[in-house]
Amino acid sequence: MSSTTSPRSSQRSLGDLVLPLLKRQETGLLGVILVLGFVVSLANDDFLQRQNIYNLLQTTVVVGIIAIGQTYVLIAKEIDLSVGSVLALAAVTAGAVYGSGANPYVAMVVGIGVGSLCGLAIGTVVVIGRVSSFIVTLGMLSIARGLTQLITDGLPQTMPTELSWIGQGRVLGGIPNSVLIFVVLVIVGQLLLTRSIFGLRVTAIGDNADAARTGGIPVARTRILTFVLIGTLAGAAGIVFSTQVGVAEAQAGMGYELDVIAAAVIGGASLSGGRGSIVGAFLGACLLGLLRNAFILLALSPFLQQLTIGLVIVLAALFDQWRQGNLRHLRPRMPRRAS
Repeated sequence: MSSTTSPRSSQRSLGDLVLPLLKRQETGLLGVILVLGFVVSLANDDFLQRQNIYNLLQTTVVVGIIAIGQTYVLIAKEIDLSVGSVLALAAVTAGAVYGSGANPYVAMVVGIGVGSLCGLAIGTVVVIGRVSSFIVTLGMLSIARGLTQLITDGLPQTMPTELSWIGQGRVLGGIPNSVLIFVVLVIVGQLLLTRSIFGLRVTAIGDNADAARTGGIPVARTRILTFVLIGTLAGAAGIVFSTQVGVAEAQAGMGYELDVIAAAVIGGASLSGGRGSIVGAFLGACLLGLLRNAFILLALSPFLQQLTIGLVIVLAALFDQWRQGNLRHLRPRMPRRAS
C-alpha cells in the first residue's frame, strides 16, 4: 500500500522545523545584523566593499575569541573581568621570550600558557577559596596589568615576523587568516558545548550546582576548567592581536572586558547561568564590530558609539530577563470585578 501525505501534515512538519529556528536568539540577532548592515550600506557605499567587510570581520576576531570563553564562564554562573589584562600579559610574555632568543613558536606557546595559568589561578581561588569570581577576576585584572608593566618597563615588545601570518596573512582572495581561526574556534566551541560531557556539565552546573553535585558531576573541577579555557583563549587572542599590529604593548586590551561580556550576553548567554550559545557569541561580536564600523564610516561621534553599545548591552540583559519570565511583575494587573 502506498501512503500519501496531506498538504496540511506537510505544512505542520515544515512549521515544526521552522518555528523553533525563528524563535532562537541567534536567528533574531542575525536578522538585526542584516537589517543594520542594509541600512548602513544605503548611507555609505563603502560598507559593502569586500575590503571593508574583511576589515570588519578582522576587528571582531580578538573580542570574539575571548567571548567564546566568556560564554562558558557565564553559563557556569561565573564572570571574568580580567580578560583584557590577561590578553596583554600573554602577548608581552611571548614578545619577551622571543626577544630572549627563543623559537617564535615556543614563545607563542609560552604566551598562551601564561593565559592558561592565569585562568587556573582564578579558578582555584574561586573554587577553593570560595571567593566571588567578580572579586577574584577584578584583582587579576590589576595583577596581570601590573605584570605587563614590569615585563615591558612600558616599552613595546617586537613580535616575531614568523608569526605575522596569524594576524596579517590572507588566503582565498583576501580572507584574513585570523578570521578563519576565529570561525574554527567557534565551530569547535559550539560542538564542545552541545556535544561533549564537559559542555553538558558546565550547563548543568550553571542551571543548578547542587543538583549537578548530587548527580555526580565534579563541580569544582569543571568550574576551574572553565576559567582555564577562557584564560587560554585570552592568551590566544593576545597572540592574534599582537601579530595584527606587529608589537605587544602593555596597554593592549584595555576596556575589552566590556566588549567581551557584551558579545556573550547579546549572543544569548544568561547572566543567571545555565544558558548560552557560542554561535550567538560570534554573532554578538559581529554586531559590535558592525556598530563600530558603521560609526567610523558615517563619521559619527565616538561618544555616541559608546552610548549606543551601552544601550545594546542593557537591552540584551533586559531581553534575557524577559525570556526567563522575570519581568512578569511589570505587567499591568486588571482590576477584579465585584461579584
